[in-house]
Amino acid sequence: MRRRLFLTSLLGASAATLGVAGCAKGEAAADTAGTGGAATRPLSARVPSGTSLKITSYQGVEQLQFRLGKFPPLPFTVSEWVNLAAGPDVINAFRAGSLDLANNAGIPPIQARFQGLAAKIVAVGLTRRPNYLFATRPGSDIRSVADFKGRRLAFSQGQAQGVVLLRALKQAGLAYGQVTLVPLTSNQFLTALQSGQVDVAPLANSQAPAYLQQYAAKGARAVTTDVVDLLNLLWAPQAVLNDPAKAAAIAAYIPRWARGQVWQYEHPAEWNEEFYVKTQNLSLAQARSITALANKPLFPPSWDEAVRWEQETADLLAAGGFVRHTDVTTLFDRRFEAIAARAVPEEYRR
Repeated sequence: MRRRLFLTSLLGASAATLGVAGCAKGEAAADTAGTGGAATRPLSARVPSGTSLKITSYQGVEQLQFRLGKFPPLPFTVSEWVNLAAGPDVINAFRAGSLDLANNAGIPPIQARFQGLAAKIVAVGLTRRPNYLFATRPGSDIRSVADFKGRRLAFSQGQAQGVVLLRALKQAGLAYGQVTLVPLTSNQFLTALQSGQVDVAPLANSQAPAYLQQYAAKGARAVTTDVVDLLNLLWAPQAVLNDPAKAAAIAAYIPRWARGQVWQYEHPAEWNEEFYVKTQNLSLAQARSITALANKPLFPPSWDEAVRWEQETADLLAAGGFVRHTDVTTLFDRRFEAIAARAVPEEYRR
């Protein structure tokens, strides 16, 4: 039975304005070294007329959430919904000025800092259950993470899949030198598995069913762990945040981003049909198997846990020589801290 969300009271323009205004009363972000001059002024409660943003919507997810949920118009123009998800692609788009706001996991902001791109995290969601599993190539005898020793593992340094792999290796007591990390981007993982280029690749829960259905009979299998990729976040280049109008627009978008995830979670049957079946060409049974693994969206009023997790991730990458040591407190723009949590019912504030 579907839980009810009282969208009428939550999704009005006045609610979005109140969320921004409430945050504007909070503390301003502290200026930090190496960020290109962090914006410190309080956020505006109003979005100036004519403001526009270019925002990621990978596979049209956000647009579909907003349409199905019958959300009211945003108080600014989305000049482009950009179909990007991979961290390296987002970083390149930020550099090119072709993107203002992106939805990623925790590792891309760390990678961006290492590459000299000033950008900040502006919204945080928490993922408490694993949303990746490790798939083996056809014909593999691997059955546990301990069996990864001496094997070729698909590794994307700038994406969530990369940190999930590193955390799994650490949990299993395997050093980086005991495996071969094959540098790939996540969109290359399936091909690498199918061709035997790698022995193991981390796949999203949404990818795994189709792969296993095709190759399980040939010996491919899933290796599940309790490793989670905790952070689901929005982030933006510092140059964008330094623009008061764009910063106000981002603050107005964050409630919509959070409520969109809540709507999807509370309407699994409709989402299965409209997204997985109609746009991803999956069967209804496959869609239901994915939805059964879905994380309840959670938006913490305080970012303290997220900062600790991000620091652990940065330290893990630095230990492997992938990045320099980073103080991740400089990656968070705390002016935006409570906006997402204030936009959702209490059961989604954790």
